Formats: sequence, structure tokens, C-alpha cells
Amino acid sequence: MSTIISIQNLSKVYDNGHEALKNINLDIQSGEILALLGPNGAGKTTLISAICGIVSPSSGTISVDQFDNITQFKQARALIGLVPQELTLGAFERVWDSINFSRGLFGKKSDKAYLEQLLKDLALWDKKDAEIRTLSGGMKRRVLIAKALSHEPEILFLDEPTAGVDVELRKNMWEIVQKLRASGVTIILTTHYIEEAEEIADRIGIINNGNLLLVEDKQTLMQNLGRKQLIIELRKPTPDLATSLSAFHLTRSEDGYRLIYNYDTQAQSTGITALLQAVQDAGLELKDLHIKQSSLEDIFVDLVSDTKQEPA
Repeated sequence: MSTIISIQNLSKVYDNGHEALKNINLDIQSGEILALLGPNGAGKTTLISAICGIVSPSSGTISVDQFDNITQFKQARALIGLVPQELTLGAFERVWDSINFSRGLFGKKSDKAYLEQLLKDLALWDKKDAEIRTLSGGMKRRVLIAKALSHEPEILFLDEPTAGVDVELRKNMWEIVQKLRASGVTIILTTHYIEEAEEIADRIGIINNGNLLLVEDKQTLMQNLGRKQLIIELRKPTPDLATSLSAFHLTRSEDGYRLIYNYDTQAQSTGITALLQAVQDAGLELKDLHIKQSSLEDIFVDLVSDTKQEPA
């Protein structure tokens, strides 16, 4: 895949001295879904705002399909659709008028057939003549997506798109995202729902305290940073661990019926064979064994907790 967004040495320091972004370097590939994860105040929205030209960087460069987003702002911004966190909509505007106006802002000729299909895809067609103030929060979120897609952008930013949206609407929204991706649209999203990023993204970026900690293919990330646990279930509880088992750094459940062993999947030896022999030598009776793979949420929590938190 080719690079559609290139960010070089990007930093942003606000007037109050807060350093929101610290020397960010990132290439985003055409047609991919990139999920940006991070706690509140990590810099996710500032990064998106800088790419979209809403926030001026303190240093560094951003190019969108080789257009500099400062010196060639008009060309760069025309390639981007943005769905912000906030429900920034005119209360008394009608859905159709709002979307049609957004398309015109980018100099696109009127295309009623495209806008009609867009509204149908977003389950908004029957609301096309409704005033936006009469819509539910979920419907307003869909209107924001329609406005962002009205000018047929090649890149779509979704900043916490499912915040405040019920489960059914959230599922429908991700179906729309998959359709857009299939049509070639590059999608960058931020989300607090880590399980969604795990399910939908091609690559994961983790940002904290203004630092981009890593950007990695999802499967590679899970493989390289993920841990596995061997959970040993016993027929009889053990009140304590035998000295012979101390080398394995086991965790014992409160009731004594389970022993938990963490191991590195990339290591030359997992130590499982030696552990099972030691369990048997200690006179413990096995009932069952099963393995648990760490989730993306586990990896995210570990990475963020390893970095020093600074006040936003």
C-alpha cells in the first residue's frame, strides 16, 4: 500500500505551555483502518486536528497525498472527511440541507443520487426533511458522518464516533466503516472501546502524554507484546505453594484451586513442561489445563502504565 498521510517530527505546544504532541512521526497507508488508542488527554484529538488543519503545529510537517496541509491546505483538506467528538450541528437545519451544504463547501457539484444513497446507507433517508434538533443522539452522530462523507473524501477521521451511541447503532456504524474501507477509503479512528479496535483495525497506534508509543500491525502487536497464561486447575485446593514451585513465579487463586503461570510466547522455552513436572512432584492433582491469551486491552494498559503520567 502507498502512504497517503505522512507526519514528520510533529509537535504542538499550547500557549499555556502544555506540550500536547511530542515529535510524532507516522505514515498512514492508503486503504487501511488505523485505530488510535490512548487515555483522555493523551493527544489523540490534537493529532487529528493538526492533520485536518484545525490546529496549527508548533513544529514538523504533515502531507496528505503529497499535499502540504499548510501551504496546500485547500487540496489537502478536500481529501479529508472529519467526524468530530462533539455534536456540532445547526439545530434548525434540515438533514438534507445540511449535507448538501457541506458538499458545496468543498466545491463539489450537486449530486442528488449520491447524497440519497449516502443517507440510505446511514439509515437517514426517512429523516431527510427533519430538523436536526428533533433527532436522537445516535441519529445526529449519523448526520455528522453523512456531512463528513458528503464530498466523497478519500480519508475519513472518526474521533470517538460511538461515544453515547447504543449497541445497535454502534454495530451498524462499524458495518458502514467496513463498507467504506472496501470502497478504498482510508479510515483513522479513536475509540475508548478497545474491543472495537481489536476487531476492526488493521493497525493499532497507542498514544499517551503526547508521545506515540508504537504503531504496529494488530496481529504482530498481539503476537509480540501479548502474554499467555497457563491456568492449572487442581482437584484439591493447595493452601500454599511448595518451595519447588517458587522458580515459576506462579499466582495462586484465593480459594487455592487454581495456579496461574505467565509465559512468553517468543521465548526459546516456555517452561511449561518443567512446570507440569514440578506440579506433579509436589503431589498436586491436576483437574484441567487451559490457556488464556492477553487481549489488546491488557497490552494497552501495560504500555500506558509503563509511561510516566503528566497532568493534562
